[in-house]
Amino acid sequence: MLLIVALGVLMGGALRAQDFAGRWQGTLKDSKDLRLILVVSEEGGKLQGKLYSIDETPLPYTVSSISQDGSTVKFAIDLNGTAYEGKMNAAKDAIAGTWTQGVTKSLPLEFSRASKETAWEIPAPPAPRKLMPADADPSFEVATIKPNHTDGASMQALTFKGRNFITVNSSLADLMMFAYSVQMKQIIGAPDWIEKDRYDIVATPAEEGRPSADQVRVMIRKLLADRFQLKFHHDKREMSAFVLTVGKGGARLRPGQRNGSLHGIGMQEAANGSLLFVNNAPIPAFTSFLQSLVLDRPVVDETGLTGRYDFTVTFTPDESEFNGHPPITKPADGVEPAPSLFEAIQEQLGLKLSPEKTQVDVLAIDHVEKPSAN
Repeated sequence: MLLIVALGVLMGGALRAQDFAGRWQGTLKDSKDLRLILVVSEEGGKLQGKLYSIDETPLPYTVSSISQDGSTVKFAIDLNGTAYEGKMNAAKDAIAGTWTQGVTKSLPLEFSRASKETAWEIPAPPAPRKLMPADADPSFEVATIKPNHTDGASMQALTFKGRNFITVNSSLADLMMFAYSVQMKQIIGAPDWIEKDRYDIVATPAEEGRPSADQVRVMIRKLLADRFQLKFHHDKREMSAFVLTVGKGGARLRPGQRNGSLHGIGMQEAANGSLLFVNNAPIPAFTSFLQSLVLDRPVVDETGLTGRYDFTVTFTPDESEFNGHPPITKPADGVEPAPSLFEAIQEQLGLKLSPEKTQVDVLAIDHVEKPSAN
């Protein structure tokens, strides 16, 4: 179960700030028990908090919004559509409430005030893994490529496990789209097997350290050139695309809070639609995600934004998105559906996504072969 939380502010209410300040803990009983520790502090007359899920990670999560009205305590976790509402007892040492996630899960959760004797230990965070040098020109030292005959129609994984790069049920087209941040429409002159044939790949980098997303792309590009004999040239084609620009009121994006160059982008169910979350990511990574998984045409970044950002977009998908298979997003009773993706990007991010015909970079295939033997 994914829990994502942020620093928040507890406002108003009959209870004083010092009544709520302190350390609270409780167990969320789901498919497995998850022990949660809520640490509340007062700064400048406002309450702030951190939430630890110590059975999942030693690192704190952050709460996006928190409020207090008398004995009623609420907080919401925007990143995965989670909310909590509880009542603090008269002794101010317990909170009984309900944890709700999306539209399908509602679980009781009680917090009790922890003392020095009863407080659970927060695990020490692991030492940060050494990053691959920024000036490295990385490549895979060894790579195993095996055909996947499960008849799956889509890539199942593309990730790192320890030092090993792993991809499951990936086509050459999948790998090219990731490595070069393009959509299938931007790959021209290729044989049809680059989409149909699927492979499982395990590869180990020659360089030590955790690679950045761009370094992963460099290694995959070298792998495709070596094992698939991929050769191509860049060209331009006019085609239908979506162009992302900054709206008239300016962008409303939070600077990324993580250290390092890795970023995360994903989807979660929300109470009123689907929630797309972005952590520590540059805008080109966001547009690449949109064109790869959500939209049916290339997305061109013309925002001019060069930083890394944390943000979420809550929207209601339509049938033209997600390759015709949008996630089911029936809102809860009494909940107004989220706006469309285009409206949500403009209202929530201050950006504008517009359909246009424009010149788009394409990869024109000169030569490609099925992978060489291991």
